Amino acid sequence: MDGLDKLQRMAPFMDMEVLEGEHRPPTGGHRPPTGGHRPPTGGHRPPAAETYPKRQSFPIYMAALPNGKRTPILKSMFSSACTRNCKYCAFRADRDFRRETFQPDEMAESFVRIHRAGAVQGIFLSSGMMGSGVTTQDKLLDTAEILRHRMGYQDYLHLKIMPGAEKEQVRRAMQLADRVSVNLEAPTTAHLHKLAPQKMLLEELLRPLRWVEEIRLNEPGRYGWKGRWPSSTTQFVVGAVDETDVDLLRASQYLTHQLHLKRVYYSPFNPVPGTPLEHQSALNPWRQSRLYQASFLIRDYGFDLEEFPFAADGNLPLDVDPKLAWAQQNLAERPVDLERADLQHLMRVPGIGPVGAKAILKARRLGRLRGLRDLRRLGVHAERAGPFILIHGRRPAQQLALF
Repeated sequence: MDGLDKLQRMAPFMDMEVLEGEHRPPTGGHRPPTGGHRPPTGGHRPPAAETYPKRQSFPIYMAALPNGKRTPILKSMFSSACTRNCKYCAFRADRDFRRETFQPDEMAESFVRIHRAGAVQGIFLSSGMMGSGVTTQDKLLDTAEILRHRMGYQDYLHLKIMPGAEKEQVRRAMQLADRVSVNLEAPTTAHLHKLAPQKMLLEELLRPLRWVEEIRLNEPGRYGWKGRWPSSTTQFVVGAVDETDVDLLRASQYLTHQLHLKRVYYSPFNPVPGTPLEHQSALNPWRQSRLYQASFLIRDYGFDLEEFPFAADGNLPLDVDPKLAWAQQNLAERPVDLERADLQHLMRVPGIGPVGAKAILKARRLGRLRGLRDLRRLGVHAERAGPFILIHGRRPAQQLALF
């Protein structure tokens, strides 16, 4: 049986696993107030139709690479067979559907055919659990070895590290891949037991991520692919059990600051027929967007978990983005003086990100910061920033009408 046929049959199931943080932005329901941050844009999108044959429906997605660029990626499972019974998962052992399993050379050859046709520039390779995590990881590593060393494939490769993989397998994955990831799925042991009762958070899932960081810290990067160790990421399933945003962001803060994960991804729960959670409601997409916004504030803006305006239920408000909510509480009466503030304080102003903050510092040194029009030229969202800043010691809010 042709490997491309297997890929096509797997395609409808591949939305069940997040790829590189892509997610669909909300299209309705709770909307942020005017002037708030827009939710993250993007979503699962195939490349332009002319880049691959229209008659073929491969699981191809536009993915965010470690350098920030986007490129078409083949997203595939080595096997849709699984011995685990995660309550939310389309691939759970007790679910009745046709399974597909590749051989390492078959998977590698199928991908290379698509790659050489110019349809994709990389591959994200995961799998259901075929017996033990060690056995499954060996299959993924064998595929990567064939791609890299037999077929000469040099482009982007993201390898999933399976639950229970051994340290030497993790090290080998890091020598072959541009990115590795472990799906933690839940932020605490108690939540994971409700979601995936056969998995062990600390022993099977968190330990490999700690090994990744240990290897990066203690072993020379020249042993990694192209002379550097890969970035690492993880994924949580949001809304399937009773985890709160506090739970998720506390875990994310640890993973970002202590294990130096490049990204923490939030996969929205969507009920799958034939699973124990099939009658549960899907996640409100605004909750996913608020989690991403808060996660970026922790990773890139110096925010701490304790600074977010959580509601009594432990979740972020859906009707306002967390940075704006923080500014309304902290900057409305104490605006930031753009002529005196340092980089970190500038980035706490709504509408000012890392690039805009650096541009303000440069313009300030050159004496070119006079008003909101100048901010707009620097790429700052002046309408959002206006209520929370001072320029030449004065609030510039009255200038907003000029825009």
